[in-house]
Amino acid sequence: MQVYVVIMIILVAGGTLFDILHKKSAKYFFNNWRKAKNSGARQVGGGEAVSLAIRTVVVEGLMSGEFCNARRRIAHLLTMYGFLAYVITTAVMVFWYATPEAPGPAILPLLWWIGGLLICIGGYWFWFFIRVDVVAEGNSPFRVVRADLFILSLLASATLGLIWAYVQAKDSVWTNWWFGLYVIATTVLFGSIPWSKFSHMFFKPAAALQKRMAEADGSRSNLPAPADKPEVFGSARRAPRHY
Repeated sequence: MQVYVVIMIILVAGGTLFDILHKKSAKYFFNNWRKAKNSGARQVGGGEAVSLAIRTVVVEGLMSGEFCNARRRIAHLLTMYGFLAYVITTAVMVFWYATPEAPGPAILPLLWWIGGLLICIGGYWFWFFIRVDVVAEGNSPFRVVRADLFILSLLASATLGLIWAYVQAKDSVWTNWWFGLYVIATTVLFGSIPWSKFSHMFFKPAAALQKRMAEADGSRSNLPAPADKPEVFGSARRAPRHY
């Protein structure tokens, strides 16, 4: 299991690097940042830049402030913090409490269970009730496109992991079968980064910081002022159903 976790870490790092090079997203990001900085009306000082970075971490990173829709934000926070608890506790138990001779504290498997359940609550809520192509465009919740690879593999990994943990506690004959499915789903999750939205968790904070810097120096990403304050569509009687 330790070797497997190391392989998954390598897949995440390698897949993200391949994604950056293949899509040239890093080159675009820095070129765009440099262009906006050169066209700025004022220079952002070091102290102000640190303050903007901290606000980005707190608002966009820890609170998902980029989502105006409250339900979307809550679902995202449940999934995000559930994923963090799920991954961190898995790594801790695998590397530090891997044998019967080194039993871990009871809080670790409890946090693992809570993390998996949070992923399922937030993920399935988003998939069936919040997705814009389902809620706003009227498509079937069972319609699957390539952009759904990340959320579906994440839900499959968490769901199968919880089922495996349950049947293992019951000493079921199906334990190894469920474990095999769990490993397959988890491998797809961490091995499909170049084709999924997994790497967005690394790009979004940087993009949010760039936006704050552009607003602070007056460049506004080379957009006119009204572009940052889009018109609110829909009547007062019925709010629009979008992100």
